[in-house]
Amino acid sequence: MKGSPMPKLNPSEIVLRRADVGDVSIFYREAGSREHPTILLLHGFPTSSHQFRHLIPHLAERFHVVAPDLPGFGFTTAPEGFEYSFASLARAMEAFTDAIGISRYALYTFDYGAPVGLRLALARPGAITAIISQNGNAYEEGLSDGWAQTKTFWADPSAANRESMRGMFTLEAMRWQYTHGAPDETQVAPEGYWLDHALMSRPGNADIQLGLIADYANNVALYPRIHQYFREHQPPLLAVWGANDPFFLPAGAEAFKRDLPDAEVHFLDTGHFALETHAGAIAGYIQDFMGRLRPERVRP
Repeated sequence: MKGSPMPKLNPSEIVLRRADVGDVSIFYREAGSREHPTILLLHGFPTSSHQFRHLIPHLAERFHVVAPDLPGFGFTTAPEGFEYSFASLARAMEAFTDAIGISRYALYTFDYGAPVGLRLALARPGAITAIISQNGNAYEEGLSDGWAQTKTFWADPSAANRESMRGMFTLEAMRWQYTHGAPDETQVAPEGYWLDHALMSRPGNADIQLGLIADYANNVALYPRIHQYFREHQPPLLAVWGANDPFFLPAGAEAFKRDLPDAEVHFLDTGHFALETHAGAIAGYIQDFMGRLRPERVRP
């Protein structure tokens, strides 16, 4: 990793950093003391670590919090020819955790962060102290009818079906993802979806995203292995779910209990981007959940 030695962090301060992992330069946000349990925050589509801007300050007093931008998103950069698949994103995150020296951590998984993070768990089950799933799906019953067009694309990746997916990259589509299901749309800050749209509009990014949309079918195919991991390792799991999510249904949150009988599941009256309206409530659930785990379970 490039740069000067890391100073101790003021818990209230979010520090912006970069870690070089091969040819990939990973941008990330960090806060809290490394002496505290680490939580790795993994964002989803179409956003970046920016989505955690409200959550991190709530957690930083008690936890070491790390939020990277995945390759293809935010301010992380990757060379031409980088393979944009969920398996590749997971390998990049695995190398990232090595580069910054975190060997044990709780996973916070949202949207695309779920297949990335759960691949980390499959590769290194001993590294995962707990899983916090905020609308991070791992069961087919969690997929709503809103996936119909995407499933058509998976079944027939023709030029016409591929082109039809570009509607997801418009500003209005991104605004809708942020605001749909929120109890009060006026409380959803517009800079989130405007920033996402600006970054998604960079040359070549649409093709990156279309490739990831096509590859998402491999995440669904991986679900049985993930369920086996749950059954065998029984990681402590907290599901905090925006109940009005148009993509990932509450049934996907309840399904965790099938393989993890002790899983905690909570629903919030909000949508997919639950942190935009309920960051404080979600932080409270996390603090309570993590605080009840055995110290030896979560120690760095």
